[in-house]
Amino acid sequence: MLTLAYPWLLLLLTLPFFIYWLSPPHREPRESLVVPFLSRLAVETGQEPGLGAIVMHGRWLRTVSVSLGWICVVVALARPQIIEPPITKNIPVRDMLLAVDLSGSMETKDFKDAKGQTVDRLTAVKEVLDDFLAKRKGDRVGLIFFGTAAFVQAPFTEDLRVCRELLDEAQVKMAGPQTAFGDALGLAITLFDRSQVKSRVLIALTDGNDTSSKVPPVKAAEIAKDKGIVIHTVAVGDPRAAGEDALDEETLKNVAATTGGTYAHADNQGQLDAIYQQLDKLETHQAETVSHRPKRDVFWWPLATGLVIGVLQHTLQLLGKRSLSGEPARNRTIIEGVAA
Repeated sequence: MLTLAYPWLLLLLTLPFFIYWLSPPHREPRESLVVPFLSRLAVETGQEPGLGAIVMHGRWLRTVSVSLGWICVVVALARPQIIEPPITKNIPVRDMLLAVDLSGSMETKDFKDAKGQTVDRLTAVKEVLDDFLAKRKGDRVGLIFFGTAAFVQAPFTEDLRVCRELLDEAQVKMAGPQTAFGDALGLAITLFDRSQVKSRVLIALTDGNDTSSKVPPVKAAEIAKDKGIVIHTVAVGDPRAAGEDALDEETLKNVAATTGGTYAHADNQGQLDAIYQQLDKLETHQAETVSHRPKRDVFWWPLATGLVIGVLQHTLQLLGKRSLSGEPARNRTIIEGVAA
Protein backbone atom coordinates (compact mmCIF):
# COMPACT_ATOMS: atom_id res chain seq x y z
CA MET A 1 0.00 0.00 0.00
CA LEU A 2 1.32 3.42 -0.98
CA THR A 3 1.08 6.22 1.58
CA LEU A 4 2.62 9.61 2.35
CA ALA A 5 4.57 10.31 5.52
CA TYR A 6 3.92 14.08 5.32
CA PRO A 7 0.73 14.54 3.29
CA TRP A 8 0.30 18.12 4.52
CA LEU A 9 3.27 19.12 2.35
CA LEU A 10 1.00 18.69 -0.69
CA LEU A 11 -0.28 22.18 0.14
CA LEU A 12 2.93 23.42 -1.50
CA LEU A 13 1.36 22.54 -4.86
CA THR A 14 -0.62 25.80 -4.64
CA LEU A 15 2.49 27.91 -3.92
CA PRO A 16 3.15 28.87 -7.60
CA PHE A 17 -0.41 30.24 -7.92
CA PHE A 18 0.05 32.48 -4.87
CA ILE A 19 3.39 33.70 -6.18
CA TYR A 20 1.88 34.46 -9.59
CA TRP A 21 -1.03 36.26 -7.95
CA LEU A 22 0.88 38.27 -5.33
CA SER A 23 4.21 39.07 -6.94
CA PRO A 24 4.47 41.91 -9.54
CA PRO A 25 5.31 41.00 -13.13
CA HIS A 26 8.91 41.08 -14.19
CA ARG A 27 9.90 44.33 -15.90
CA GLU A 28 13.04 44.89 -17.90
CA PRO A 29 13.57 48.22 -19.77
CA ARG A 30 14.88 47.84 -23.29
CA GLU A 31 15.21 50.07 -26.35
CA SER A 32 12.97 48.65 -28.98
CA LEU A 33 14.35 50.60 -31.96
CA VAL A 34 17.05 53.22 -32.30
CA VAL A 35 16.10 55.88 -34.89
CA PRO A 36 18.38 58.97 -35.10
CA PHE A 37 15.63 61.09 -36.65
CA LEU A 38 12.91 60.00 -34.25
CA SER A 39 12.12 63.57 -33.08
CA ARG A 40 11.72 64.86 -36.63
CA LEU A 41 9.63 61.81 -37.52
CA ALA A 42 7.38 62.54 -34.57
CA VAL A 43 6.90 66.14 -35.69
CA GLU A 44 6.10 65.10 -39.21
CA THR A 45 3.57 62.51 -38.13
CA GLY A 46 2.14 64.53 -35.29
CA GLN A 47 2.65 61.67 -32.78
CA GLU A 48 4.49 61.64 -29.50
CA PRO A 49 6.72 58.61 -28.69
CA GLY A 50 5.71 56.78 -25.50
CA LEU A 51 6.62 53.79 -23.37
CA GLY A 52 5.49 50.34 -24.47
CA ALA A 53 5.71 46.78 -23.21
CA ILE A 54 6.06 43.38 -24.72
CA VAL A 55 4.68 40.47 -22.70
CA MET A 56 6.79 37.37 -23.26
CA HIS A 57 4.94 34.08 -23.31
CA GLY A 58 6.70 30.73 -23.05
CA ARG A 59 5.81 27.72 -25.06
CA TRP A 60 3.19 25.32 -23.77
CA LEU A 61 5.76 22.50 -23.60
CA ARG A 62 7.88 24.38 -21.10
CA THR A 63 4.84 25.33 -19.02
CA VAL A 64 3.70 21.71 -18.82
CA SER A 65 7.17 20.34 -18.01
CA VAL A 66 7.81 22.93 -15.28
CA SER A 67 4.39 22.24 -13.73
CA LEU A 68 4.94 18.49 -13.76
CA GLY A 69 8.45 18.95 -12.35
CA TRP A 70 7.10 21.02 -9.46
CA ILE A 71 4.45 18.36 -8.73
CA CYS A 72 7.14 15.67 -8.66
CA VAL A 73 9.31 17.68 -6.25
CA VAL A 74 6.42 18.33 -3.85
CA VAL A 75 5.34 14.67 -3.89
CA ALA A 76 8.94 13.64 -3.13
CA LEU A 77 9.00 16.06 -0.17
CA ALA A 78 5.79 14.45 1.12
CA ARG A 79 7.88 11.24 1.41
CA PRO A 80 5.90 8.51 -0.32
CA GLN A 81 6.25 5.12 1.34
CA ILE A 82 5.21 1.57 0.58
CA ILE A 83 3.79 -0.27 3.61
CA GLU A 84 4.92 -3.86 3.28
CA PRO A 85 3.20 -6.97 4.72
CA PRO A 86 3.33 -7.27 8.52
CA ILE A 87 6.21 -9.08 10.20
CA THR A 88 5.41 -10.99 13.39
CA LYS A 89 8.10 -11.35 16.04
CA ASN A 90 8.15 -13.10 19.40
CA ILE A 91 9.21 -10.87 22.26
CA PRO A 92 10.58 -11.88 25.65
CA VAL A 93 7.93 -12.18 28.33
CA ARG A 94 10.24 -13.05 31.19
CA ASP A 95 13.61 -11.92 32.50
CA MET A 96 15.55 -14.73 34.15
CA LEU A 97 18.74 -14.37 36.18
CA LEU A 98 21.10 -17.18 37.08
CA ALA A 99 23.20 -16.50 40.18
CA VAL A 100 26.06 -19.02 40.31
CA ASP A 101 28.30 -19.52 43.36
CA LEU A 102 32.02 -19.57 42.46
CA SER A 103 33.38 -19.81 45.99
CA GLY A 104 36.28 -22.09 46.82
CA SER A 105 34.10 -24.98 47.92
CA MET A 106 32.71 -25.34 44.38
CA GLU A 107 35.92 -27.16 43.39
CA THR A 108 35.02 -30.09 45.65
CA LYS A 109 34.88 -33.24 43.52
CA ASP A 110 31.78 -35.07 44.74
CA PHE A 111 29.53 -35.03 41.65
CA LYS A 112 29.28 -37.61 38.91
CA ASP A 113 28.71 -36.46 35.34
CA ALA A 114 26.64 -38.18 32.63
CA LYS A 115 29.57 -40.54 31.89
CA GLY A 116 29.85 -41.61 35.52
CA GLN A 117 33.12 -39.76 36.14
CA THR A 118 33.64 -37.79 39.32
CA VAL A 119 33.85 -34.05 38.68
CA ASP A 120 33.84 -30.91 40.79
CA ARG A 121 30.59 -29.17 41.65
CA LEU A 122 31.09 -26.25 39.26
CA THR A 123 31.69 -28.55 36.29
CA ALA A 124 28.49 -30.44 37.03
CA VAL A 125 26.57 -27.18 37.38
CA LYS A 126 27.96 -25.93 34.04
CA GLU A 127 26.84 -29.05 32.20
CA VAL A 128 23.31 -28.93 33.57
CA LEU A 129 22.92 -25.15 33.16
CA ASP A 130 24.18 -25.30 29.59
CA ASP A 131 21.39 -27.69 28.68
CA PHE A 132 18.92 -25.57 30.69
CA LEU A 133 19.90 -22.41 28.77
CA ALA A 134 19.70 -24.18 25.43
CA LYS A 135 15.99 -24.78 26.05
CA ARG A 136 15.07 -21.21 26.96
CA LYS A 137 12.79 -19.75 24.31
CA GLY A 138 11.22 -16.33 24.56
CA ASP A 139 13.27 -15.33 27.62
CA ARG A 140 16.01 -12.86 28.31
CA VAL A 141 18.71 -14.38 30.48
CA GLY A 142 21.39 -12.77 32.62
CA LEU A 143 24.30 -14.15 34.64
CA ILE A 144 25.53 -13.16 38.11
CA PHE A 145 28.66 -14.75 39.58
CA PHE A 146 29.38 -14.41 43.25
CA GLY A 147 32.03 -15.43 45.73
CA THR A 148 33.50 -12.95 48.20
CA ALA A 149 31.88 -10.31 45.96
CA ALA A 150 29.08 -10.41 43.40
CA PHE A 151 29.25 -9.05 39.86
CA VAL A 152 27.21 -9.13 36.68
CA GLN A 153 28.84 -11.35 34.11
CA ALA A 154 26.09 -10.88 31.50
CA PRO A 155 23.17 -8.42 31.61
CA PHE A 156 19.79 -9.46 30.27
CA THR A 157 20.15 -10.64 26.70
CA GLU A 158 18.33 -12.77 24.16
CA ASP A 159 21.66 -14.09 22.89
CA LEU A 160 21.74 -17.28 24.91
CA ARG A 161 24.82 -18.48 23.06
CA VAL A 162 26.85 -15.71 24.70
CA CYS A 163 25.49 -16.64 28.12
CA ARG A 164 26.48 -20.25 27.61
CA GLU A 165 29.99 -19.28 26.55
CA LEU A 166 30.45 -16.98 29.56
CA LEU A 167 29.20 -19.69 31.88
CA ASP A 168 31.64 -22.16 30.37
CA GLU A 169 34.54 -19.74 31.01
CA ALA A 170 33.69 -19.33 34.72
CA GLN A 171 36.34 -20.51 37.17
CA VAL A 172 36.29 -21.30 40.88
CA LYS A 173 37.42 -18.39 43.11
CA MET A 174 37.33 -15.89 40.26
CA ALA A 175 35.02 -13.81 42.52
CA GLY A 176 36.83 -14.71 45.74
CA PRO A 177 36.88 -17.79 48.01
CA GLN A 178 33.99 -16.82 50.33
CA THR A 179 30.21 -16.68 49.71
CA ALA A 180 28.30 -13.39 49.48
CA PHE A 181 24.84 -14.77 48.79
CA GLY A 182 22.97 -11.74 50.17
CA ASP A 183 25.01 -9.33 48.04
CA ALA A 184 24.24 -11.45 44.97
CA LEU A 185 20.51 -11.11 45.70
CA GLY A 186 20.89 -7.33 46.12
CA LEU A 187 22.74 -7.08 42.81
CA ALA A 188 20.00 -9.12 41.13
CA ILE A 189 17.34 -6.73 42.48
CA THR A 190 19.27 -3.77 41.05
CA LEU A 191 19.47 -5.49 37.69
CA PHE A 192 15.76 -6.29 37.71
CA ASP A 193 14.95 -2.63 38.44
CA ARG A 194 16.01 -1.82 34.87
CA SER A 195 13.68 -4.44 33.46
CA GLN A 196 10.23 -3.59 32.08
CA VAL A 197 9.08 -7.24 31.93
CA LYS A 198 6.52 -8.26 34.54
CA SER A 199 7.68 -11.86 35.04
CA ARG A 200 11.03 -11.87 36.86
CA VAL A 201 12.74 -15.06 38.00
CA LEU A 202 16.03 -15.59 39.82
CA ILE A 203 17.60 -19.04 40.14
CA ALA A 204 20.31 -18.93 42.79
CA LEU A 205 22.77 -21.80 43.08
CA THR A 206 25.13 -22.06 46.07
CA ASP A 207 26.95 -24.69 48.08
CA GLY A 208 27.78 -22.75 51.25
CA ASN A 209 26.44 -20.41 53.87
CA ASP A 210 26.66 -16.64 53.60
CA THR A 211 29.99 -15.48 55.03
CA SER A 212 30.75 -12.08 53.52
CA SER A 213 27.50 -10.27 52.57
CA LYS A 214 26.69 -6.76 53.71
CA VAL A 215 22.97 -7.44 53.24
CA PRO A 216 21.39 -10.50 54.94
CA PRO A 217 19.89 -12.88 52.34
CA VAL A 218 16.45 -12.94 54.01
CA LYS A 219 16.30 -9.14 54.06
CA ALA A 220 17.22 -9.04 50.37
CA ALA A 221 14.50 -11.63 49.69
CA GLU A 222 11.87 -9.40 51.33
CA ILE A 223 12.87 -6.52 49.04
CA ALA A 224 12.73 -8.87 46.05
CA LYS A 225 9.21 -9.94 47.00
CA ASP A 226 8.05 -6.31 47.04
CA LYS A 227 9.40 -5.91 43.52
CA GLY A 228 7.69 -9.01 42.17
CA ILE A 229 10.82 -11.15 41.89
CA VAL A 230 10.53 -14.91 42.42
CA ILE A 231 13.68 -16.61 43.75
CA HIS A 232 14.31 -20.33 43.38
CA THR A 233 17.23 -21.62 45.44
CA VAL A 234 19.26 -24.71 44.59
CA ALA A 235 21.74 -26.12 47.10
CA VAL A 236 24.58 -28.36 45.93
CA GLY A 237 26.67 -28.55 49.09
CA ASP A 238 27.00 -31.20 51.74
CA PRO A 239 24.55 -30.52 54.61
CA ARG A 240 26.97 -32.34 56.96
CA ALA A 241 29.86 -29.97 56.21
CA ALA A 242 31.06 -27.55 58.86
CA GLY A 243 32.70 -24.13 58.95
CA GLU A 244 32.61 -21.88 55.87
CA ASP A 245 31.65 -24.83 53.68
CA ALA A 246 28.56 -25.60 55.75
CA LEU A 247 25.26 -25.39 53.89
CA ASP A 248 22.71 -23.04 55.44
CA GLU A 249 19.59 -24.82 54.24
CA GLU A 250 17.33 -22.85 56.54
CA THR A 251 18.34 -19.53 54.97
CA LEU A 252 17.93 -20.89 51.45
CA LYS A 253 14.48 -22.23 52.28
CA ASN A 254 13.44 -18.92 53.84
CA VAL A 255 14.66 -16.94 50.82
CA ALA A 256 12.66 -19.15 48.45
CA ALA A 257 9.54 -19.19 50.63
CA THR A 258 9.57 -15.42 51.11
CA THR A 259 9.36 -14.76 47.37
CA GLY A 260 7.08 -17.68 46.48
CA GLY A 261 9.87 -19.73 44.96
CA THR A 262 11.04 -23.30 45.54
CA TYR A 263 14.01 -24.81 47.34
CA ALA A 264 15.83 -27.93 46.15
CA HIS A 265 18.97 -29.81 47.15
CA ALA A 266 21.15 -31.94 44.89
CA ASP A 267 23.77 -34.48 45.94
CA ASN A 268 24.71 -35.48 42.41
CA GLN A 269 24.34 -34.33 38.82
CA GLY A 270 21.30 -36.51 38.21
CA GLN A 271 19.39 -34.80 41.00
CA LEU A 272 20.59 -31.39 39.79
CA ASP A 273 19.35 -32.17 36.28
CA ALA A 274 15.98 -33.22 37.65
CA ILE A 275 15.72 -29.98 39.63
CA TYR A 276 16.21 -27.84 36.53
CA GLN A 277 13.72 -29.93 34.59
CA GLN A 278 11.21 -29.28 37.36
CA LEU A 279 11.98 -25.55 37.27
CA ASP A 280 11.54 -25.54 33.52
CA LYS A 281 8.04 -27.00 33.90
CA LEU A 282 7.24 -24.64 36.73
CA GLU A 283 8.11 -21.56 34.67
CA THR A 284 6.10 -22.35 31.54
CA HIS A 285 4.62 -19.34 29.76
CA GLN A 286 2.98 -18.15 26.58
CA ALA A 287 5.25 -16.08 24.36
CA GLU A 288 3.89 -12.71 23.35
CA THR A 289 4.15 -11.50 19.77
CA VAL A 290 4.24 -8.09 18.17
CA SER A 291 3.41 -7.24 14.59
CA HIS A 292 5.35 -4.67 12.66
CA ARG A 293 4.68 -3.41 9.14
CA PRO A 294 7.93 -2.07 7.67
CA LYS A 295 7.83 1.03 5.51
CA ARG A 296 10.02 1.47 2.43
CA ASP A 297 10.74 4.99 1.19
CA VAL A 298 10.17 5.53 -2.54
CA PHE A 299 10.66 9.30 -2.74
CA TRP A 300 13.09 8.69 -5.60
CA TRP A 301 10.18 7.63 -7.83
CA PRO A 302 8.77 11.17 -8.27
CA LEU A 303 12.29 12.63 -8.35
CA ALA A 304 13.27 10.28 -11.17
CA THR A 305 10.03 11.11 -13.00
CA GLY A 306 10.73 14.84 -12.70
CA LEU A 307 14.27 14.32 -13.99
CA VAL A 308 13.03 12.38 -17.01
CA ILE A 309 10.44 15.10 -17.77
CA GLY A 310 13.12 17.80 -17.60
CA VAL A 311 15.47 15.87 -19.91
CA LEU A 312 12.67 15.26 -22.44
CA GLN A 313 11.65 18.93 -22.40
CA HIS A 314 15.19 20.14 -23.07
CA THR A 315 15.68 17.48 -25.75
CA LEU A 316 12.52 18.57 -27.58
CA GLN A 317 13.57 22.21 -27.32
CA LEU A 318 16.93 21.46 -28.89
CA LEU A 319 15.30 19.48 -31.69
CA GLY A 320 12.84 22.33 -32.29
CA LYS A 321 15.63 24.91 -32.52
CA ARG A 322 17.53 22.80 -35.02
CA SER A 323 14.47 22.34 -37.21
CA LEU A 324 13.73 26.08 -37.16
CA SER A 325 17.33 27.03 -37.92
CA GLY A 326 17.32 24.66 -40.90
CA GLU A 327 14.16 26.01 -42.62
CA PRO A 328 15.56 29.34 -43.89
CA ALA A 329 18.53 27.57 -45.44
CA ARG A 330 16.31 25.22 -47.40
CA ASN A 331 14.11 28.08 -48.58
CA ARG A 332 17.11 30.06 -49.66
CA THR A 333 18.42 27.14 -51.68
CA ILE A 334 15.11 26.72 -53.47
CA ILE A 335 14.88 30.42 -54.33
CA GLU A 336 18.40 30.47 -55.62
CA GLY A 337 17.69 27.43 -57.78
CA VAL A 338 14.61 29.04 -59.30
CA ALA A 339 16.44 32.28 -59.99
CA ALA A 340 19.18 30.40 -61.73
